[in-house]
Amino acid sequence: MSTTIYPQQHDECAHPEAHAVDLDASTTAALRLWVIMSRAHTAVAAHAAADVSRHGLTLAEFGIIEALYHRGPMLLGEVQKRILVSSGGITFLVDRLAAKGLVERRSCETDRRARYAALTPKGTALVAEIFPAHAAVVKRAMDGINEVDQERVAELLRDLGRFAADRPLPGS
Repeated sequence: MSTTIYPQQHDECAHPEAHAVDLDASTTAALRLWVIMSRAHTAVAAHAAADVSRHGLTLAEFGIIEALYHRGPMLLGEVQKRILVSSGGITFLVDRLAAKGLVERRSCETDRRARYAALTPKGTALVAEIFPAHAAVVKRAMDGINEVDQERVAELLRDLGRFAADRPLPGS
């Protein structure tokens, strides 16, 4: 079965550049899911970002200090993978957090090339203070679906993420 995705037909102005696209049902479902996931992420992330911005942090900065708080000092590469930023991005973010007095870099005693990021006492105190309220903000934004469904969606998205991560990227 084929589905046609049509240009916006309720638009008052006709757009001659708009084109209808014939897609099979599974492609249409995948595209629809992608858009819905993206919109849901954007909506929930807006709540999280607004909450941490009250403390002078970006969501990425909060992601770093939250990870360090819960996991302890980590190699910069581990932090980078955990919060999904580029290697240059993690350096920039850790520099900003260090300038705020929240994070420090530590050398590895066994490997001079390795550098750890660790919370300072000020960083630890900040996360301890703001994390419970931040968790409540995220929970409130996610309350649109019940806890059982949240667990099921989490399982499905984990499976999807692992599947996509194992697939070769286009052009590779």
